[in-house]
Amino acid sequence: MYRFLLSRQWVILTLVGLVLIPVMIKLGYWQLHRHQHKVAQNQLIARSLAADPVPVTTLAAPGRELPRRDMWRTVTATGTYDTAHEVVVRQRTAADEQSIGYYVVTPLVLGNGRAVLVNRGWVSAGNDLTKFPDVPAAPRGKVTVTGRMMADETTAASGIKNTKGLPARQVMLINSSEQAKRTGRTMLGGYIEQTAPKPAGNIPEPVPEPDHDSIGPHMAYAVQWWLFAAAVPVGWLVLVRRERRDRMAAAAKEAEEAREAGASVAAGDGGRTAETTGSGETEAAGDEAAPAPANP
Repeated sequence: MYRFLLSRQWVILTLVGLVLIPVMIKLGYWQLHRHQHKVAQNQLIARSLAADPVPVTTLAAPGRELPRRDMWRTVTATGTYDTAHEVVVRQRTAADEQSIGYYVVTPLVLGNGRAVLVNRGWVSAGNDLTKFPDVPAAPRGKVTVTGRMMADETTAASGIKNTKGLPARQVMLINSSEQAKRTGRTMLGGYIEQTAPKPAGNIPEPVPEPDHDSIGPHMAYAVQWWLFAAAVPVGWLVLVRRERRDRMAAAAKEAEEAREAGASVAAGDGGRTAETTGSGETEAAGDEAAPAPANP
């Protein structure tokens, strides 16, 4: 009764199931790895934020890519803002994660003549995106800035397209190499996400601390994919048993109908035989009752 498994329909169904099982298992591990990455990142952010502040030159140097282990470390930098080369970064979200505006990035020139980019915070874009927004002026004179050390933004890492031909003093990415070319100054790699001192009126709006508590739904998704993978063979067995049961029931019904049909035919043949026999006996009796013909 399992010969139906060799039919075209069941061969295709079985092959599809055999393909889905490893695919779903792999998707489960992909989500597991995303969960593990998120947990590791949360731990890194927590350690970095809890570490003691260090001078920016301890972690950053011209042309040096910031190592991942130094991301979000608290650093300090003392110098003078170069407001002439201040830029705004387009398409950035405020702390409410809804309002779209700009990040204000200003080079801070250190005592040795080198500079480091400082993300001073978020401002509204206003109504005219072709004009430089209304940005509160950076403090004059020597200042000491505290903030989180961040790696240069790139298209590969952020997914943000580095659009060219933007209005003056507007950019898409915070990148020290690009700003070094633009300003002609030697820039330390990476940039500072300012946390102190707080700006007057909270404008620019400081960039909020990165979330390092939530882990997302990745582990739940991994378990779901593995449950789906386990459900495929179970579902296949259920379908096979149902198909076998239905075929056996159909075969039993056909056999019953065949028996009933045979019985009906046999009953019909018996009736016709009896009718024929009765007719013969009547004719024979008639022949016996008929008088013999008289002799002439």
